[in-house]
Amino acid sequence: MRSQAELEIENNENVIDYPNDLNSRCTMLKPNIITNRRDFLARNAMGIGSVALAWLLQQEQANAKPANVQTAPPVFDMLPKKPHHAPRADAMISLFMHGGPSHVDLFDPKPELTKYDGKDYAGDVVYSFVNRASKRLMGSPWKFRPHGECGTEISELLPHTASVVDDICLIRSMHTGYNGHEVSIRFMNAGIAGVTGRPSLGAWITYGLGSESQDLPAYLVLSDPGGNPVDSTHNWSSGWMPPLFQGTVLRPSEPRILNLDAPVHLRGELQRKNLDLLAALNQKHLEEHYGDDDLEARISSYELAARMQVAAKDALDITQETEVTHKMYGLDDPATQEYGTRCLLARRLVERGVRFVQLFLGGQPWDNHTNIREALPAIARRTDKPSAALVQDLKQRGLLDTTVVHWGGEIGRLPVTEGDPASGGRDHNGQGFSTWLAGGGFKPGMTYGETDEFGHKSVTDVVTPNDYQATLLQLFGIDHQKLTYLHNNQEHKLTNNAPCRVVEEIIRT
Repeated sequence: MRSQAELEIENNENVIDYPNDLNSRCTMLKPNIITNRRDFLARNAMGIGSVALAWLLQQEQANAKPANVQTAPPVFDMLPKKPHHAPRADAMISLFMHGGPSHVDLFDPKPELTKYDGKDYAGDVVYSFVNRASKRLMGSPWKFRPHGECGTEISELLPHTASVVDDICLIRSMHTGYNGHEVSIRFMNAGIAGVTGRPSLGAWITYGLGSESQDLPAYLVLSDPGGNPVDSTHNWSSGWMPPLFQGTVLRPSEPRILNLDAPVHLRGELQRKNLDLLAALNQKHLEEHYGDDDLEARISSYELAARMQVAAKDALDITQETEVTHKMYGLDDPATQEYGTRCLLARRLVERGVRFVQLFLGGQPWDNHTNIREALPAIARRTDKPSAALVQDLKQRGLLDTTVVHWGGEIGRLPVTEGDPASGGRDHNGQGFSTWLAGGGFKPGMTYGETDEFGHKSVTDVVTPNDYQATLLQLFGIDHQKLTYLHNNQEHKLTNNAPCRVVEEIIRT
């Protein structure tokens, strides 16, 4: 019986006789027939799987310049790039907390807010939902106390984060100036508030530095079983950069990558010949379309496919970890098992050379407009232990010094109540909120910046998203003014030429 691929070739008028290196002649599709070629690859990639195939499609550009081409277009690849200066960090794990964690209930204690609980706020409140939020102050229902040698005060909702407080740099003066989710997410993640279609932070970093591993994607996204986060795929988009730099999304449950193993009857020499055949097709296509920036022009070495089949299975196999490690991440507790598994996977990925890993939460679980007294403890419990375990685990393995861990969302919450104080919550607040960073050159055991006495607005040492981005790039050895990308005849930067600074005070000397 003829295969589907043979039937497609027979019914396609665009065929050529193509001699390959296997001392035989094969009839196949012309390599520049993209649609049929895509189908052929999808159905005959010998079990590489959708994620592996996407990575292969993004990996290589033509590397042989035709004689009649005088000026070559830029060649994009994932080979390691030389930074502008000596880096402190070589990898990053971003624990992005969509929805806006309430800083005044988690990281930023406000005795005055507690003192005047129930009284009207005399200041101007920047509301998102004017008809729902009030001016009535709401003190935190949860207690704060100092922790660690540094004495940083942390809420009782985060006991595990409190246990690693000497390893984190807590910024209490973040400021986007916007109260909306999407506008602030794009500011934090792509450098400009509210503008879609720009490359994400992970795309900029992988564009600037390439990958430490040629066996795994440089930029991986660990998605949530609850679905996409707010702003969906914009969170890991490469924007107008080549798709090579966008995040590769792993499935939220096992198997994280489908079809990594080839069917038994296709393994071995048959798979080898198939990959050689595809490599020959790819090379001919690249020679004919040198400089083409499309995904189809970057299918290259299927040796990488074999390596990724091995490397990905190894990286995602948490059964190799000890029972002690499983318990440290909370894998023995239904409340923390799912998020803990992703945090553990993130460590295993950076351990194997992945440059940038992001963990997202489906929807916006920190968006506590209502029922904050139950909803906030629930999401804190789900994420607290795994987040702290990640810092602890990286440190004990000697990886924290060169790996940045980021914990934070796009906004905070207002000091006033929304709805009834007993059953309500807090509205959005982009005027002042908290985030923390650990490792990679950030100064441990410190707090930086302040909000006002009620936690509404950042008032000292204000840190904008562009300040945060400039500081991150600095630790990766990149000058944010020199990392540029030419698009539509304009040089673009992550920090968008905005007035911003490297926050030297939070960098370890």
